[in-house]
Amino acid sequence: MTDQATRFETRQIHAGAQTDPTTKAVVTPIYQSTSYVFDSAEHAAKLFSLEEPGNIYTRIMNPTTAVLEERIASLEGGTGALALSSGQAATTFAILNIAQAGDHIVSSASIYGGTVNLFQHTLAKLGIEVSFVEDQNNPAAWQREVRENTKAFFAETIGNPAVNILDIQAIADAAHEAGVPFIVDNTIATPFLIRPVEHGADIVVHSATKFLGGHGSVVAGVVVDGGSFPWSEHVERFPGLTEPDPSYDGLSYTGALGDGIAFITKARVQLLRDLGATLSPASAWQIIQGIETLSLRVERHVENALAIAEWLESRPEIVQVNYAGLASSPWHELAGKYAPNGAGAVLSFELRGGQDAGRKLVESVKLFKHLVNIGDVRSLVCHPASTTHAQLTPEQQHAAGISPGLVRLSVGLEHKDDLIADLERAIAETSR
Repeated sequence: MTDQATRFETRQIHAGAQTDPTTKAVVTPIYQSTSYVFDSAEHAAKLFSLEEPGNIYTRIMNPTTAVLEERIASLEGGTGALALSSGQAATTFAILNIAQAGDHIVSSASIYGGTVNLFQHTLAKLGIEVSFVEDQNNPAAWQREVRENTKAFFAETIGNPAVNILDIQAIADAAHEAGVPFIVDNTIATPFLIRPVEHGADIVVHSATKFLGGHGSVVAGVVVDGGSFPWSEHVERFPGLTEPDPSYDGLSYTGALGDGIAFITKARVQLLRDLGATLSPASAWQIIQGIETLSLRVERHVENALAIAEWLESRPEIVQVNYAGLASSPWHELAGKYAPNGAGAVLSFELRGGQDAGRKLVESVKLFKHLVNIGDVRSLVCHPASTTHAQLTPEQQHAAGISPGLVRLSVGLEHKDDLIADLERAIAETSR
């Protein structure tokens, strides 16, 4: 069941899944197989030429993983998805699928530190330059960075850890005016809170490790093709999609498949085939289990996060709380537009006392777990300046909204009163 007319809560359980024809099992099986038998030489040839859909080799497709891909594509409102071994792999594939040595990307500066490192250092080694925009909701700031060789805009729907809300439609319009797709990371929001494709985004990436999986037990990533970008109208800018691919028997992806699924197909049969960032069937199965309860979990996550943000804002020991669900937040209006069901479960705040106070707090909590993941059923805490964003310069940390004493919370599903009590005790210890 993938009909977009069905509601989110229904599709998170049923999209992409079918009763197993052999065993009649209702739960999607784990197809722990490397490869699949062809019916005939002709059948094999048709699979390899993309004339017929089907399974060839688990490095590039698998029946269990296919259910996960179709389900996330359905929830995001896309035409297709590709599951990968991590969120970093998803971001890397989204870029490499349209950019190569000599090309250029424009990105928001307010993004996850690991993505900054990927863009600034690793992509640079591959000959891809990235320019960073500090004022991410100013379309003119993005347009000033556009060059003839620019291939994409990139941002996060909810920034990590500044928790700022992206004006998706405004920046999507700027990207399209420049003739490039808008790639957005929707990890913190999930499609339950924000569906970027509905607001003009073209490609969506996720670290499925986080809220989609929800239990901190498996690492995974997903790329979703919104299916709306007109690649074939930009032949010279995107030759990898529009011109014959010599590594795939001279196939033109847009010519053979159309604009709607050209991007995601190329990512699968070229990049995944060659780079092999494959998600295991067992890991795909675990993410599927998490997605089945996504809406219920996120509702509770948001309820707890808002309660904690309001409590923190009332405390004299706190200098600032970053959470778009608060009426005092500069992002509150945008949150109402793009995320009316809640501003997510990640928030950050700064204690009086700066870096020393922030570090002492993360060492003083008991219920919150001190680690760098987010999106777990457990509540988590970290000090970004010394962990997730430690490799950034002070200037880059400032651009990302990170002060030396900033503390980031990923609020879990425990009772909010217990979480507040844990924070209250820890804050009291930092004040001694």
